[in-house]
Formats: sequence, structure tokens, C-alpha cells
Amino acid sequence: MTVQDRTSWTEPGDIEAAAAGVRSRAHGLEHPDDLDRLVEQFGDRKYVLLGEASHGTSEYYRWRSRLTARLIREKGFSFVAVEGDWTNCYELNRYVKGLPESPGTVRDALEAFDRWPTWLWANWEVLEFLDWLEIHNQSAAEEERIGVYGLDVYSLFESLVAVVDYLEDVDPDAAAEARAAYRCFEPYGDDAQEYARALRMVPETCEDEVVEILTRLREGGAADDHGRDDYFNAEQNALVAKNAEQYYREMVRGDVDSWNIRDRHMVETLDRLQNHHGADAKGIVWAHNTHVGDARATDMEARGRLNVGQLVREREGRADVALVGMGSHRGSVVAADSWGARLEEMTVPPAQEGSYEHVFERAGGDDCVLVTENLPDDSPLVRPRGHRAIGVVYHPAREAGNYVPTVLPDRYDAFVYLDETSALHPLAVHVDPGAVPDLYPWGF
Repeated sequence: MTVQDRTSWTEPGDIEAAAAGVRSRAHGLEHPDDLDRLVEQFGDRKYVLLGEASHGTSEYYRWRSRLTARLIREKGFSFVAVEGDWTNCYELNRYVKGLPESPGTVRDALEAFDRWPTWLWANWEVLEFLDWLEIHNQSAAEEERIGVYGLDVYSLFESLVAVVDYLEDVDPDAAAEARAAYRCFEPYGDDAQEYARALRMVPETCEDEVVEILTRLREGGAADDHGRDDYFNAEQNALVAKNAEQYYREMVRGDVDSWNIRDRHMVETLDRLQNHHGADAKGIVWAHNTHVGDARATDMEARGRLNVGQLVREREGRADVALVGMGSHRGSVVAADSWGARLEEMTVPPAQEGSYEHVFERAGGDDCVLVTENLPDDSPLVRPRGHRAIGVVYHPAREAGNYVPTVLPDRYDAFVYLDETSALHPLAVHVDPGAVPDLYPWGF
């Protein structure tokens, strides 16, 4: 049976057998103490990747934050890397680590996330986790403080500006060269999408310019005396600019290469972060299930797509990597009906019959965690089923197109099921903190 085969998803006997498998192997999830098994089983791994079935669901953010806090406190994880732009996330890093020139408050840092969709990071769920992390870091030596970093590749122009600003301080001649090289982008008005659109008409790229500046920066890196973190930040911004230019250039062609460029960039950044933090460093990743879950266990592979979970597993081996997915049966979510549109709180309808989410609901509908390692080969939970994925653009009325054919134990090492979930709390909507419910009643 191939991953794409949907014929068995709705067979009643198969659904009931799979539900029985969940009842016999999953354990309940009500309190942070219920994360004990995940902490103990995965706490010694080099990377723990935590997924989510949408970017607009409060409970995904909350359980991910609780598990992250425990891995940091109890298992000595070194950094958190998220599906966000490097430049904006580095301001969060400055704040939680108490670095010079950090934002005055964490809300100041989060409100700098002005690229659509802003709600991914500018929300109360993230704000409260970052406040916890900043307090946690206060009792740690400077070199042991836990940072937050962005893995994504979208910040082309912001990263260009950051490189020039850095070079202004350390090497004015190199800064002048960088400004001259980046002048190639001036006709596009600091708009990466405009750069991509222009390539359809005039296929003259700025590829050589961004490669040249990255090379120049690396050649001069050994002479830098402005701090290891400052140089690392500048070099990463130069790398983002190079890879972002390639991403937007491939996006024009409309094929899968831009997706693969993006996920390869995320893994390259993850590798650089691990090296930057030392040989024994361990990292936590926050990203959508479509990046975290191994692409080879879905129909992504047949479409020529790879992802972060696959690449990290291939490089490190399964024993050093934990992939944790999340999903829910019904509820509400923050999303938009088209790219760039206003955010909305939308209803998430009950999961499609025969999907993994439907199976977990039939098993009793309780929030739970299923560790998928060591499931027997003949388990009905090993058969391909639909697994819901909600993007930042979402149309609840078109649910059939939101399911990724998946072999769950091959895609994840563990799956967190939350029966009914609620919408995220964006700062732009929930301005008054007094109106926001107590999101972490048990703390972290």
C-alpha cells in the first residue's frame, strides 16, 4: 500500500481497530506532569522538533512551550530555533539573553513582527513563554543563557540592511562594497515579492552580489573584534540574503524547488546554531508539522519535496532526533482566507472520517500523547491515513484538501492529540492583557 492510497481510510472495521490501538497505547494529557514520558524518552537527543497542525491554535503553542521549558530545565537544551525570520527573532534572542541594545520589553520585540502573517509570533502565548525564558536566563551564566533564533529565509532586505549596519562598525571599506553590491536590489523598493515578480520580465538576478558579500564577510571574520555573537549574527544575515535571493528566484518558476530551498536553509541554520553553541549543544525546533514530520512518510516525497524532519533524521540518525507532531479533532483557529488578508477566527470542523484525528476522537476523545516508536508492523495505526494540515490561508468549507496522506509512526516519534482546540491570541486583536485568559495556569 502506498502512502497516497486512501482506500482504507473510511473502512469502519479498520477505524475501530485503530481506535482500539490508541486506547491501549496512548496516555492522557491534562497537566504538564503528563509530559514526563516525552521528557525522559527524548531528553537526551540532539534535536527535538515540535510540530503543530496550524499556526493559529493556542493549545499547540501552550503545550509546545511547556515541553520546551521542561527540556531546558531538566535536560539542558541549549537553544530554541523557530519557523520565523532571523532578523526579527534575533531581537527576541537579545531580549531573553539580556544582550546589549535589546528591546525594552518582550512586547516591544514582538510588535516588530510586521510581516504578514504577524500572528505567528506576535501573540500572548509566545509572549508569556519568552517572559518565562528571560527570567530563567537571569539565574544563568551569560554563556549558558538559552537563546531564541529564526530558521526562515524570507527576510531578504532586512538581512541586507543588518549586514551593512554591522560592517559600518567593523570595516567601513567592506560596508561601502556591500552597499554598492546591494544596490542591485534598489529598483525593487525593499520588496522581495517585487524582486521575484520582476524576474518574470527581466531575468537579470542579483545572485552574484549576495554571494560576493557573504564570501567577503567570511574572509574577514577572523579579524573581527566586535564579539563572537555579533559576527555570527552578521554572517547568518549574509547567508539569509544569499539563500533568500535564491528562494525568491526559484519561486518565480512555480515548482517545488523554492520549498526545498527553504527547508534546506532551515537545516543549514540549525546546523550552524548547533556548532555555534558547542559540540554538546542540543536544540529544540518549533515549526509546522509539514516541516517537522518526516516527508518520506507522506505524499510529499512523490511530489519531489523534502523537509526539515527528513533531512535532520538522515544526517543525525533516528536515535539522535525526536519528531513530535500535533493535531486536533475540532475547534477554532486564527487564519486568513487569502494571502495577505486580514486575520480571522475561524471554526475548525470535525475531522474527516478515517483520518488520524477522527481515529483519536473515536478512541475516546481525550487529550493524549501516543509514542509511536515500537508500534507493531501489523498495527492499524501504521496504515496510511489522512492527517489534517491547516495553513495561514484556510478555508474550512474545503476540508478535503487539507489532509496529508501519512504513515503516523514513520512521520513522528510521538503524536500529541488535543480533542478540541481554541484560537490563538494575537497581540493585534487582544490588546488588553487583562482580557486574555490565564494561558499557563500550571506555569511552565
